[in-house]
Amino acid sequence: MNLRTIIGIGLACCLSFSASALKAAPNSGKISGLVLDPAGTAQMGATVLITSQRLFDSSQLELFTNDRGRFSTSALPAGLYTVKVTLAGFLPAMQQNIQVSDQRTTLLQVMLGSVLSSFEKLRQQPNQKAQKDDWMWALRSSAATRSVMQFQDPHVTVAGQTGIDAVPSLSRQGRLLLSSGSDHPGSVGALADSPGTAFVYDMGTQSGGQLLMAGQFSTERGASAASFAGEWLPSGKVGVGPVTTFVVRQSQLGPVGPTFRGLRMSHEGQLALSDNVMVRYGSELLVTSLMNQTTTAVRPRGEVDVKLGHGWQAATIVATRPWGSRDNGTPTGVSTATGSRMDSALNALDGFPTVLIRRGRPITEDDVHEEFAISHSAGRGAQLTAAVFHDSSNHTAVMGRGGAADAPDFLQDYFSQAFAYDGGSSSSSGARVAYLRKVSDTTDISAIYAYGDVLAPGAANGKTLRSQLTPQGRHSVAAKTSTKIPHLGTIVTTSYKWVDGSAVSRLDAYGESLYRIDPYLSLQIRQPIPALLSGRLEIEADAGNLLGQGYVPVATNRGQVVLVSAYRYYRGGLSFQF
Repeated sequence: MNLRTIIGIGLACCLSFSASALKAAPNSGKISGLVLDPAGTAQMGATVLITSQRLFDSSQLELFTNDRGRFSTSALPAGLYTVKVTLAGFLPAMQQNIQVSDQRTTLLQVMLGSVLSSFEKLRQQPNQKAQKDDWMWALRSSAATRSVMQFQDPHVTVAGQTGIDAVPSLSRQGRLLLSSGSDHPGSVGALADSPGTAFVYDMGTQSGGQLLMAGQFSTERGASAASFAGEWLPSGKVGVGPVTTFVVRQSQLGPVGPTFRGLRMSHEGQLALSDNVMVRYGSELLVTSLMNQTTTAVRPRGEVDVKLGHGWQAATIVATRPWGSRDNGTPTGVSTATGSRMDSALNALDGFPTVLIRRGRPITEDDVHEEFAISHSAGRGAQLTAAVFHDSSNHTAVMGRGGAADAPDFLQDYFSQAFAYDGGSSSSSGARVAYLRKVSDTTDISAIYAYGDVLAPGAANGKTLRSQLTPQGRHSVAAKTSTKIPHLGTIVTTSYKWVDGSAVSRLDAYGESLYRIDPYLSLQIRQPIPALLSGRLEIEADAGNLLGQGYVPVATNRGQVVLVSAYRYYRGGLSFQF
């Protein structure tokens, strides 16, 4: 029985379990809330309409607030809901993707905007200073700030916030980032390995969604590179509801060299098939243009998550990369709701797969990852996950530098002086065990073991590089810790991944991206400093492969090259959030 059969059986088990879960859903929760006007006065008689977002379930529940402005539901099946509140004389308020759990009561605080206040603001002259009451109305009635608190109590939840450090989101926020280069040089589709300026702007909408726009520009020795990304989050939160992303990128490969242009459009969402079954789905369109030739690829992905009970969960995954909404490995103490959205948009700028050249045509790395995983919440902030996986690729990216880079199949990155090479087809079956634990409010630790195949050079020299690369089994052990130093606010993240032999391709690249652990020794420091203006000023410093490990020299018929699965790099920057 091969691994594909095991994954297929796992998917069949998940779907069969979902069918039984649809028949019987004993778990239920409640929604309770308070409706206020712009002055903070409780409103009696407001209509509260609660609608299920589950597939094939269009049921609605209508409630009215009492004389203290409060409302409360009877038992509701666990899942996602939309709540709409209306009252004569006020603007309606609506909140989507409210999570109801069988372990706690979800609490809402709804601020209704006054229609008269809205007309008053429309009559206000452009140069007229806003009155204090008008500003408070605008702030309170913003869709992004209606539900802003979440108690980490075992029985009660207030919807809308994603972490203990979260603060009420302003309707408009932005971040400016000055950096010294890319943190993974080598691909013409990646951010340039040269000083650059990036920005992200977070905009709220009246429907409660968030529209983010991000951009980056770099220039060096007469060549420039630029990216632009847009991300739409209808729920206003990372990890809840659908996400639509649009990215365009252009890089000039030298003052007189060719120009790379890329387009990536993706959409991902989720459906609750029952109280215990969640389905994630998505697809992305990739268009790349280089040397007057264009290639197009469509890459669907999907995941079925099944809650087994007593802290157990199973997942079957088919994807090319981890879901953008996942946030495993985020440094402790910095995952605010707004910060997560901004990080998601900035990461989208660098979301292109590695660009390669094969027989004179541009192509992209096309790894497909299949996985079946079982996870268990061990209590006290600990989680243990075991997975079996299969990776397959027709075009495996191999990075390096050396004298063979002038050959046709070696695509030179002008900014980093490195090349990307198509290592050919590869297939790997493996396993992974990961243990994550939140030691305290300021410290997280992770430990990961993985086994799988990598591309490594054989014994023969003087042949073409592709003919020398063969799949070879490797073990790896990784550890990671992230801590926030009290009083100083410094966030330090260190990780080390050991591999038991030479490798020129990544061992379990999906797991590395999921848990944000690069090969060998890495260090990340975030230091907030007092800002002269209102906002958050932070110094960033990143270093990868500090010991310079994993460099593999190979002799080919084109000359000597050095292949490496992870470059040593140093990157610094200054971030200002306003």
